[in-house]
Amino acid sequence: MSFSGYGNKQLRIAMLGMVEGNGHPYSWSAIFNGYDEVEMAKCPYPVIPAYLGKQPKSALGIDGARVTHIWTDNVDDAPRVARASLIPNIASDALDVIGEVDAVIVATDIGGEHVERCRPFVEAGLPVFVDKPLADCERDLRIFQSWVAEGKPIMSSSCTAYAREFEAFRASTQELGELRYVTCTTMKSWERYGIHALSAVYPILGPGFVSARHNGTPEHAIVHYAHATGAEVVIAAIHDMMGGFGKLLLCGTRSSAFAEFGDTYFAFRAQLLDWVAYLRTGALPAPFSQTEELMRMLIAGIRSRDENGRSVLLSEIAS
Repeated sequence: MSFSGYGNKQLRIAMLGMVEGNGHPYSWSAIFNGYDEVEMAKCPYPVIPAYLGKQPKSALGIDGARVTHIWTDNVDDAPRVARASLIPNIASDALDVIGEVDAVIVATDIGGEHVERCRPFVEAGLPVFVDKPLADCERDLRIFQSWVAEGKPIMSSSCTAYAREFEAFRASTQELGELRYVTCTTMKSWERYGIHALSAVYPILGPGFVSARHNGTPEHAIVHYAHATGAEVVIAAIHDMMGGFGKLLLCGTRSSAFAEFGDTYFAFRAQLLDWVAYLRTGALPAPFSQTEELMRMLIAGIRSRDENGRSVLLSEIAS
């Protein structure tokens, strides 16, 4: 049976999981609930209180939805997040939220862990939002495909798909002519952060990615994609390139354009609003087939790297 949405009911959401290098439980919960300035100042990710502090208090909160429960892998983290982001309930076990909430967010960005993190909630029939990437291997992607085919309510996305700075290009690139070369950059690992750069270019070019060739190393991922339109796409994920997140270049037959991701709060809020709209209506903001294609793109990059730079067709993966 497919998910038809909750309508206008007050939504109770559980924020689950926290891994090194990812502060989403702080930031996403604050977007829903607001935050305590003194406690948020203690957040181990200084960028989070910095961009939250730029927002007027009226911008915080999502109507009819609150994060009511928190569970983190390290038990010491949950009270800190709860105090900072005004979460009233701390779960001693992630499974304890079943029966207490309407939906869960799996707020970790290690794709290889997501099937097992999500399984009990999917099997309980709870809608699940999964932080990017949904999966980083074919076996796990097939499991998510089977759950979605059964009508299980699952959504996953990257904030870069909602970036204010790229919005004009998502609407149209007509002024540039036919796109011939597109590139986007990110820092950190291909497995965890490649999806951000992929998700920036995907809504601009749309479905139709054909193949991937990884020309780098685990620390310096340079992945070349062919698209059905004839556009060549290059994604760079370099582990210590902290100044290179979300730099987008589009080159066409008539002109070119460059844009930089910058407004993190706007993108996160738009992403979470899309998920809340899904919870209310049961209608995904984009077909799950697009999430599948993005995961094939990520996995094809990994497979190409592991197979000495072989050009990997996306059709080889969980098709």
